[in-house]
Amino acid sequence: MQTLAHWDGGPGPWILLFPLIWAAVVVGAVTVLRRTVWRGRGGPRRFAADDNSPLTVLGHRFASGEIDEDEYWRRLSVLDEQFGRRPGKGGAA
Repeated sequence: MQTLAHWDGGPGPWILLFPLIWAAVVVGAVTVLRRTVWRGRGGPRRFAADDNSPLTVLGHRFASGEIDEDEYWRRLSVLDEQFGRRPGKGGAA
């Protein structure tokens, strides 16, 4: 009886599984890195703790159409006076 390791004197058909195993290892490693290490580099959940800030809420209301542009700029100027603009952000016109 021939085993899979010695199929007609060659390595056998099981050798075709090695590329699939390596592909699964690479895909698994990239998935783990994306969910852990690479998440903090500008990922979608980077500013999750800041979602309830007044400036973020105002931006969401403007984006959803609850308030118009004039009201947005008026409220933004009030928030800038009260909270101050964060470093690195542009000022309102």
